[in-house]
Amino acid sequence: MFVLKTALKFIRFDKAKSIGVVVGIMISTFLIGQQLGVFIFLTNAMRALVNNVKADIWVVDNKTKDVNQLGKLDIRVLREVQSLPGIKAAFPILISGGATNFENGTSGNLTLIGVDIAHLDIVLDSSKIIAGKSFDLQADGAVSGELYDLKNLGENIDIGTTFEINGKRAFFALQTKGFRGFGNSFCVTTIEKARFYANQSPNRISAVLVKIQPDENADSLVAIINQSVSGVRAWKSKDLAYSTLLKILSSSGIALSTGTLITFALIAGFFIIGLTMYSSALDRLKDYGTLKAIGASNNFIRKLILTQAMIFAVVGFIIAYFLLEGFRIGVASSGLLFSFSPLILVSIFVIITLISLGGASFALKRISGVEPASVFR
Repeated sequence: MFVLKTALKFIRFDKAKSIGVVVGIMISTFLIGQQLGVFIFLTNAMRALVNNVKADIWVVDNKTKDVNQLGKLDIRVLREVQSLPGIKAAFPILISGGATNFENGTSGNLTLIGVDIAHLDIVLDSSKIIAGKSFDLQADGAVSGELYDLKNLGENIDIGTTFEINGKRAFFALQTKGFRGFGNSFCVTTIEKARFYANQSPNRISAVLVKIQPDENADSLVAIINQSVSGVRAWKSKDLAYSTLLKILSSSGIALSTGTLITFALIAGFFIIGLTMYSSALDRLKDYGTLKAIGASNNFIRKLILTQAMIFAVVGFIIAYFLLEGFRIGVASSGLLFSFSPLILVSIFVIITLISLGGASFALKRISGVEPASVFR
């Protein structure tokens, strides 16, 4: 307790330097959290199609490793999968790109997702529907529009708004919020209309989605499908999501750019904190010498410096956390949705604490060599 009280007195004595250390910690924490938040959003978007669809198994062509780049399957694959034991339900999904033209003169692109209306709830969770009903998609030309993709969807997704997909008339019959992917907007409709807009043959599908029996083992059923049906590969949903993430990250610079920015934030924070604490220690050499002169050991001085570093880390992290929450809430209105798990927050705090303690080592090296007699010179 005496060390803590003394540390607080040292902090209050040189407020300018103390504020400088806290600001350095705060900036490092904010930059790390900001980049992690954007990275979390992007990685969630990469896997959005798999994560949103509540299927246990995806059956795709045997070359697919990325759910955003599905090949085409023959409809006969569906029949083969449906005939296997342990399957509660198996149904097709058709995913295709579409070029759009809107009444205000703008154009864009979207990802058409076609599914049997009876299984729409498996593909599109009702909690993400903010206007309209799922059965409204049965109407001729009816598709869904995503609220967060307004700019890409002509800036108007009101129910009844008409536009064109690949030169064919369509209208928004359903509004979603938070149902979006990596790149293009998700646009849900029935599988028949998806084929119509994408000019796809009735004999072609993108994947077979499988719901298994409650007592069935997903790994066993995946193995059975892969052995029984030729030309396809069955994936558990979480495995396909992970494969998609790895494929995109390995072929893009997203991970490298994010990692580089975080690394620079760590380095900058380390030197800002270290040099500020070192400068503060130089200004107070006589104070530390006085402590030694009245009997304080080097161990006590180390505890004093490290206690100050811990206080700086805690205060800086708390301030940065509230700034990050403000940033997270602010960007959520534009659809950049993410959240920090307790594990991520603890990890950030541990990293910042290590930076602060590491920065304190600059001051420790200088102060440990101070002689008690120096205070009388």
